[in-house]
Amino acid sequence: MSALPQSTPSKGAPQKRWPRWARRNLMENIAVALIAIGVLMLVQPFTITLYGWSFTVVLVGTVMFTIVSKFPE
Repeated sequence: MSALPQSTPSKGAPQKRWPRWARRNLMENIAVALIAIGVLMLVQPFTITLYGWSFTVVLVGTVMFTIVSKFPE
């Protein structure tokens, strides 16, 4: 048996870090903003084009939030 605990990473293996832009906090905020923009597009009375794209924007934001919630912090 080894005297070192199993959870200690070896010194030779560097830990991989995700790029700053791909971390959960920033990407979750972008996903929530997309969902909010999509809802605003849904309830605005000005143009039918924005209304037509609103479901797609909400759907993209929801899928993005679901995927990004699995990212490391």
